[in-house]
Amino acid sequence: MEEKLEYKAIGKYLPMSPSKVRPVANLVRGKDYTEALAVLNAVPNKGARLIKKVLISAGENAKYLNKHLSDDSLVVSHLVVDDGPRMKRVWPRSHGRRDILLKRMCHITVAVKEKVGE
Repeated sequence: MEEKLEYKAIGKYLPMSPSKVRPVANLVRGKDYTEALAVLNAVPNKGARLIKKVLISAGENAKYLNKHLSDDSLVVSHLVVDDGPRMKRVWPRSHGRRDILLKRMCHITVAVKEKVGE
């Protein structure tokens, strides 16, 4: 049986903690492309906007590289949210002390492929 190609897009150094983005990623993993976009439009989180940008990029990559594909024939096959680097900032405290504030970043990888039934 012929294996379907995956079309991938990666968003790197996105300024949000991966632990906040992962619950949104769990909502759309494995869904149809158009259904995943509808879910991401309905979710009010910043993480949904970040995932939506990368998902749209993966869909456009698929349609550019394979001219006969349409939005209805794509499915989200792979969606991973990884840790990125952390920026360390100083947070002043009382008595001349300080705390370290970690500003976390994430990398989002999305892959779409053609539906198996088609």
